[in-house]
Amino acid sequence: MTASLHGRDLLSSADLARAEYERVFDTASELKREFRETRRHAAQPLAGRNVALIFEKQSLRTRVTFEAGLNQLGGHALHLGEGIGFGVRESVADIAHNLERWIDGIVIRTFDHSVVTELALETGIPVFNALTDDEHPFQALADLLAMREHFGGLAGRVLTFIGDGNNVYHSLALAGAILGMEIRLAHPAGFGPHADIIAAAERLAASSGGKIVVGRNPLELAPGSDALYTDVWVSMGQEAQSHARVAAFAGYCVDSSLLELAGPDAVAMHCLPAHRGQEITAEVLDGPRSIALEQAENRLHVQKAFLVESLGRE
Repeated sequence: MTASLHGRDLLSSADLARAEYERVFDTASELKREFRETRRHAAQPLAGRNVALIFEKQSLRTRVTFEAGLNQLGGHALHLGEGIGFGVRESVADIAHNLERWIDGIVIRTFDHSVVTELALETGIPVFNALTDDEHPFQALADLLAMREHFGGLAGRVLTFIGDGNNVYHSLALAGAILGMEIRLAHPAGFGPHADIIAAAERLAASSGGKIVVGRNPLELAPGSDALYTDVWVSMGQEAQSHARVAAFAGYCVDSSLLELAGPDAVAMHCLPAHRGQEITAEVLDGPRSIALEQAENRLHVQKAFLVESLGRE
């Protein structure tokens, strides 16, 4: 058994060691098995725990899975809405110091990653990053659990991300590097990942036996992949760039021919929501080789697992 994760934040996919990832996956798998059998959990490890949900960006999967997961395990979610005004109505530090007097943890979905890191620095209770412009660590946990379930393990597996070097890719690169995977990215010019994320992922991969590959051409990077992963071309806050981005990403659609090029056993992945006919075809997303809904379901289970490990009573 690995060291306790009690009281731990999750701000970045780089925050966990390999054994800690495996611990979260194992806990999530057990919670998933029980929930699928009974739609309930006999134990209530989060009984009496109150967690604030702060969402400055729109959310379906993240809000529902955190709120439902807390309730299913005996905890209580307090949804604070979008009107807190970090750094405007009140400083991040003042918000942090108030919340830590009342509740047990904070789930936050926001824009600037520095808000999440400052919140964690200022407060004495765990902070959980539910998405920033830089990272989406719980999405990566859910995605890699889906691959682990499908393939039986992660070390040596190849995941190729087709499209934008965005927050989801950043978290997958860091997590995959820690877990000994090969994480590839095919992106159009001008839409690559942050250089510091790539540098960190390469350092982690060098220690784990993993590999980071970044290039332009999906046709060159898809062959030999276990999974082709894509995301929307226009994310929240990028609506004004919609026409330019759609034009730039032409040729980066995950369709049946690209999936076949990856290999006969390759799966298609998408974090949702999806724009069928842009980044992925309906044939692929809704087809038998798609594990997108397993990824979505696993959001519930990995988030519950991390909350149990961090907030459950020792």
